[in-house]
Amino acid sequence: MTYAQVADRAGLGRAARMVSSALRKAPPKMQLPWQRVINSQGKISFPKDSAEYIRQYELLCSEGVVFIKGRLNLNLYQADAVIDEQLWSGFFER
Repeated sequence: MTYAQVADRAGLGRAARMVSSALRKAPPKMQLPWQRVINSQGKISFPKDSAEYIRQYELLCSEGVVFIKGRLNLNLYQADAVIDEQLWSGFFER
């Protein structure tokens, strides 16, 4: 999902930056699947050579996401389920 999609489905309208901030400030013990949230261009928002970028990229690839020229196809991976199902699907089966 994109930050804007999460905001919209959480009833926060156009508060994409609030979603980003909430994910960044959430304590690690919450184990949020933060890697599943990307920007509206289908790109990872961290600087390309940063450890955070590499970590998110690796996590998404391990979940079967394919990137082409640094982007994922939003039409292919776009959320069509309710927010809980989309973000947490398969998370607790690990």
